[in-house]
Amino acid sequence: MPETTLTDLADLGQLAGGATPDAVVAGDVPVIRTGPPAPLREQELDAQGRAYATGRRKDAVARVWIKPGTGKITINGRDQDVYFARATLRLVINQPFQIVDRAGQYDVVCTVQGGGLSGQAGAVKHGIAQALSKFEPALRSTVKAAGFLTRDPRVVERKKYGRAKARRSFQFSKR
Repeated sequence: MPETTLTDLADLGQLAGGATPDAVVAGDVPVIRTGPPAPLREQELDAQGRAYATGRRKDAVARVWIKPGTGKITINGRDQDVYFARATLRLVINQPFQIVDRAGQYDVVCTVQGGGLSGQAGAVKHGIAQALSKFEPALRSTVKAAGFLTRDPRVVERKKYGRAKARRSFQFSKR
């Protein structure tokens, strides 16, 4: 048999038995794909056309709804500038939109409770990333690659008896 070189998948298909590049062999039966591949997930929207997700960070839990709009973010009935006065916390919240180039295209309404402001900002970020992937499933790989869909499992360690804090001992006195 003459030696041939493979330059792309079409050559491999011809070498295997003349199958076209659109054909995928499943077992012994070739399956022909027509059109673009279907997304792995479907868009999940409620009756009002919003995507809902829950975000968590430390002790904070955020319930987040996103819908197409002008980019207004409302947290517990207040604007993001009022609720998160620190600019760094507002940057954290807007990270999922920046990574997928959707800044100013979605309105966000969320309720957040528990934890401190930093944990709440992380919870809102996690919820926005989850809701974005439900509203536009094609964005899921980008958001996941940035690490925004992974819940940060770090929480405060509990205080132990016989200790001042979780690990700190009481001050030693020699006399």
